[in-house]
Amino acid sequence: MTTRRIVVGVDGSPSSVDALRWALVQARAVGADVEAVTAWQHPSAPGWAGHPADGDFAADVARKTLDGVLVEAADPEHPVRVAARVVRGGAVPVLLAAAGDAELLVVGSRGHGGFTGALLGSVGQHCVQHAPCPVVVVRHAPVRPSGR
Repeated sequence: MTTRRIVVGVDGSPSSVDALRWALVQARAVGADVEAVTAWQHPSAPGWAGHPADGDFAADVARKTLDGVLVEAADPEHPVRVAARVVRGGAVPVLLAAAGDAELLVVGSRGHGGFTGALLGSVGQHCVQHAPCPVVVVRHAPVRPSGR
């Protein structure tokens, strides 16, 4: 018997936290597991080769970010089985590979970086166009002051 699996991209942005929350609710509704994936890369700059320990630092930051988002998004009253993965590579290829045999890929509409006024970030755009499964894009809805 194959386990149903929903993959969600997490980068720590408010939109990715909302995407994880949405994926957890959906997984509970359909009896699926969630695979929360964070991608990381070495920082790059012209003429800078980096240091081997930089990868350890970047991976540690990615792991702490993912762990923090998992705690923030969890609903202890409605637990869902979650596998957390930190993978070296660009966000798009990492998410597309993870979604290879998933029934659904969930991403936030905007991550860190890029043009903040854009409705859909480049990672979400690429995933929508190239994912091997259906993609859900979750838009962050900032909390508005009460009375509005």
